[in-house]
Amino acid sequence: MLAQSLRASRQSLARVAWQQGVAVSRRTFITPTAVRQADLVQDLYLRELKNYKPTPVKASDAEGHVQTFSIPKAPPSPEESDIASDLKSYETQQVEIEGQAESGAAPVEEDWFEAEEEEEEAAAAH
Repeated sequence: MLAQSLRASRQSLARVAWQQGVAVSRRTFITPTAVRQADLVQDLYLRELKNYKPTPVKASDAEGHVQTFSIPKAPPSPEESDIASDLKSYETQQVEIEGQAESGAAPVEEDWFEAEEEEEEAAAAH
């Protein structure tokens, strides 16, 4: 019997809580009560923007600020130079060979292996 009364009280409590929840969750339309205050700076700015008239651009306005374009002079072509005389001077050049003296004297032989002999003598002394 006690269990039946507890079950019944639970059901009645749930029913009451659900009815109260439904009453609270109803939607209501709230109208804003704050009146929009005028922003003086914004109003002045917008009025000045509407009243602004830009000055018309003339073709003569750029004369003092822009340089006139002139086509640069073309570089001279290598074909225009005196190729025949350049070829003749190239053919008559003296051939230089590395290691030969210009006067035609016999080249001095250098001994590149002197340091190795000294190293061998130092190693034998030990």
